[in-house]
Amino acid sequence: MNRGTLLPSAYLLDQIAGDPEWFPHPVRLIGFAISRGESALRRPNQSVEIKFLTGAVLTLSIVGSTYWLTAAIMRSARLRSSLLGSATELVLGWTCLAARNLEQEAASVADALYHGDIPHARKRLARIVGRDTANLDAQEISRAIIETVAESASDGIIAPLFYMALGGVPLAMAYKAVNTLDSMIGHADENYFYFGKAAARIDDAANYIPARFTALAIIAASYIVKWADPQSAWRSWRRDGSKHKSPNAGQPESAISGALHAALGGENTYGGEAIPAQRIGGEFPPPTPRSSTQAITLVAAASLIGLSVGVFLTTFFQSRKRS
Repeated sequence: MNRGTLLPSAYLLDQIAGDPEWFPHPVRLIGFAISRGESALRRPNQSVEIKFLTGAVLTLSIVGSTYWLTAAIMRSARLRSSLLGSATELVLGWTCLAARNLEQEAASVADALYHGDIPHARKRLARIVGRDTANLDAQEISRAIIETVAESASDGIIAPLFYMALGGVPLAMAYKAVNTLDSMIGHADENYFYFGKAAARIDDAANYIPARFTALAIIAASYIVKWADPQSAWRSWRRDGSKHKSPNAGQPESAISGALHAALGGENTYGGEAIPAQRIGGEFPPPTPRSSTQAITLVAAASLIGLSVGVFLTTFFQSRKRS
């Protein structure tokens, strides 16, 4: 399938179908492979060097095999028929995207906030964030929604589209493997600091360009959405984009902070342990339930901009290649 057609088709299918829980999503298979690989490679009392080496072997094996298996499945389907090949490519491309699922999950939290049901909002929020949610108030829940949709816009929408445009579905699926590895073993705690270091560093590299493009897409979307402030989004991004402990998460978060005039960052609790973080957009007031709803709309607009740019660049380079 032509990538200029593949990108909008996969995005449209994601908007229609979302991420149904009954569907055998490839990310679940990737997660299963990571768990089995970790069990096979890790042993008690391993040295720092062995932890790093075995973690790197697992990371490279999962990413490489994901790319190869995806390409093999697509090739096998094409050999049977061109229609089956296109359908297989489209379905696999759809599973790389999470636009509708992100919007639905975030909107369910925002809706609970709107109706004043804080306990339900905390419960729904726990489905999409890693931080502890049991004691969060409306302000902190709103902040969590905004930060999550901004960061997830990069690794759940823009980055897969970027890699799909760059190298097709196999490369986009390999990116999902990198992202899954980082979420499962790329932690900075005592248990995974060395074993997951390779996964964390590869994830940082893979998200470097998409995260910054996501920030630019949010700024561009701020010109379209009347209540957003594009100039403030630009200033906040340039000033606060590097304040996050992650080299990438702060990029879209700082842009959306300025666009919405909402302060982000600060202390979060994970497993009962308080983790401090720098403030982003410190001159702005705290976020509100309304600003969290606006963030969902802004990210949806930014995603469409990212899709449009991806289709344009893919079509342009393919036409240049043919000529």
